[in-house]
Amino acid sequence: MDDQELGFKAGDVIEVMDATNKEWWWGRILDSEGWFPASFVRLRVNQDEPMEDYPLKVEDGKEEDVSSTARRYGVGQTSKDQMRTNVINEIISTEKDYIKHLKDICEGYIKQCRKRADMFTEEQLKTIFGNIEDIYRCQKKFVKALEKKFNKEYPHLSELGSCFLEHQTEFQIYSEYCNNHPNACLELSRLAKVNKYVYFFEACRLLQKMIDISLDGFLLTPVQKICKYPLQLAELLKYTNAQHRDFKDVEAALNAMKNVARLINERKRRLENIDKIAQWQSSIEDWEGEDVLVRSSELIYSGELTKISQPQAKSQQRMFFLFDHQLVCCKKDLLRRDILYYKSRINMDDMEIVDVEDGKDKDFNISVKNAFKLHCKTTEEVHLFCAKKPEQKQRWLKAFENERKQVQLDQETGFSITEVQKKQAMLNASKHHHSGKPKAVTRPYYDFLMRQKHPTLPANLPQQQVFMLAEPKRKPSNFWQNISRLTPFRK
Repeated sequence: MDDQELGFKAGDVIEVMDATNKEWWWGRILDSEGWFPASFVRLRVNQDEPMEDYPLKVEDGKEEDVSSTARRYGVGQTSKDQMRTNVINEIISTEKDYIKHLKDICEGYIKQCRKRADMFTEEQLKTIFGNIEDIYRCQKKFVKALEKKFNKEYPHLSELGSCFLEHQTEFQIYSEYCNNHPNACLELSRLAKVNKYVYFFEACRLLQKMIDISLDGFLLTPVQKICKYPLQLAELLKYTNAQHRDFKDVEAALNAMKNVARLINERKRRLENIDKIAQWQSSIEDWEGEDVLVRSSELIYSGELTKISQPQAKSQQRMFFLFDHQLVCCKKDLLRRDILYYKSRINMDDMEIVDVEDGKDKDFNISVKNAFKLHCKTTEEVHLFCAKKPEQKQRWLKAFENERKQVQLDQETGFSITEVQKKQAMLNASKHHHSGKPKAVTRPYYDFLMRQKHPTLPANLPQQQVFMLAEPKRKPSNFWQNISRLTPFRK
């Protein structure tokens, strides 16, 4: 985020140069120096190695035995118990520090900003600070729950796992904050160009006696915090015996917080996708009916199929785009194959998928190969489709299965896109479309869709990387060169 921040990854060893501030330390890795959050590291001596490997030196120079070391760190505690104590103390202390941090933002910045209606609108404050006040209220309840479960006399016996399990659904409010964070950074970057805002934010920081970091740095903390919980719980589980009363809850809490992090990442990815879907729709000629975003927010799969219609069993080659809740059918332009015309759509909520064996089909009275049907449960309408190859058919069948899973998951997690977000995406796409460039040039998302090879993607690679890897090696078309040879025949 800042030139003076020290970047590091798991496993790096940082030499601490200055630890006078309990939240941000100054450290060095090889030739790099900078500030880093103290809560993101642990003392190597305390937690990486068992205590038995570190016999303490007493004043006369002799080594102190393990039993007396244990007495010094806690009566009757084994080294693993002491490690668990360290982790629990870290969770409690970092949570209290985080509450203080949220309070400073809410009272030091938001409260002061609201007093200056001449400088900030309520909409601006919503953009900059998101739902951080809701997060503050949620975290205050959470820290109280942690304190109730904290065993002051024997910290290693504390049972914190249940606290995370009880609050796991409340942590989902971080999704809104994380999705808004890029907008907050853009707005702060815009305001940073005006001196009065720079001075105002600095005055807020000094008045609240906060450390010397810019506001965008402070606002990054909730994003970091929600990512850190799985790390802390993994560390806690590592030092929790299977016989400990907290073991099962910590194990379940770790999975729950990983799921929260996954859900937040998934929602962020989906919201980024709606702009691409809106751009794709704006590139389709002769679009009819409601926008795709009214019902859908995810492209599941796309590709060419032969559609066979009743009653004459007429076959048509079409491009199909499977979104959650609907299948959109388009026709390619005869000359400009990158231009698509809207033809129809099918409501997937009413459909069931029927695998069709190769051979003569009774409903359509024709021989088919690599075929499947979409059968409407309410109107008894039947749609017959044929793929070119058996593996393409299997990919489509898998894609339809994934579409239903996606719909069910969205219902379970309560995922939805607001009307404001949908309208903004369509507005952005409209501006992009009317920029004066030819349609074929301004349609990157169509190429993005056409590069898809398979509905399931490796989870260990970012989606954009996967699509880049899957891009086929295409030869440039010589269509226009051939046309140019005909110039002597022009009038």
